[in-house]
Amino acid sequence: MTHATTTDGVRIAYQLQGQGAPLVLLAGQANNHHWWDQVRADFHPARSTLTLDYRGTGDSDKPDAPYSTELFAEDVIAVLDRLGIDRADVYGTSMGGRVAQQLAARHPHRVAALVLGCTSPGGPHGVERSNDVRKALAQPRPEAARQALLELMYTPRWLDSHPGPHHTLGDPGMPAHARRHHLAASNRHDAWELLPDIAAPTLVIHGADDLLNPAANAPLLADRIPGARLELIPQARHAYFEEFRALAGPLVLDFLTTAPSRP
Repeated sequence: MTHATTTDGVRIAYQLQGQGAPLVLLAGQANNHHWWDQVRADFHPARSTLTLDYRGTGDSDKPDAPYSTELFAEDVIAVLDRLGIDRADVYGTSMGGRVAQQLAARHPHRVAALVLGCTSPGGPHGVERSNDVRKALAQPRPEAARQALLELMYTPRWLDSHPGPHHTLGDPGMPAHARRHHLAASNRHDAWELLPDIAAPTLVIHGADDLLNPAANAPLLADRIPGARLELIPQARHAYFEEFRALAGPLVLDFLTTAPSRP
């Protein structure tokens, strides 16, 4: 396992696959790099893919200390520095999209093009999930809560033909303290004031039927980021990138291929 070491001494595991210009893939909250297992090869005809295990997940260190999306972005910089990558395309989904916002706004010269999937600006401007969704996820029986999460991720038709295993439901090996820190990091995210500073060409992509991270967040991001393009995928839920990979993958690759280069 290959690691980069952050400025605060935390070891971050990373995985580089394929050939070509690097595309950084950032997973959702409390997930490791396996979030991307079903789709990362779709990018390899045109890109190499770089994933990482967030601190608290996978083979990375799991310090019991506060985490934040700003801190996760700095961890990405540590990995890029370790590999000698000056600039990369970045595709973040869910909490990974929040991390990608921080990365692109705070380190504009490191991000060539940006894709924000099923994510939110956070803070008072973000559209929160409904109380019904919160209650479904907080059910006391783990099996019921897991089923609720599955149905927020995927359509029933897809679940009927794809029994799993599913790699988007959280890292099963995470300690409880890391789960708490991930949840707090995602909940505290507020990039509203930073979004106009994003200089990279940006694609905002979202499942139109996403209730876990409501689709109403997508136009908020696209309107706030200069020149951003918006794509909504009809009938798709939170894990649009997997269930609707035949549509989402080519959309992302086409955008990355045609996005104008900015200094």
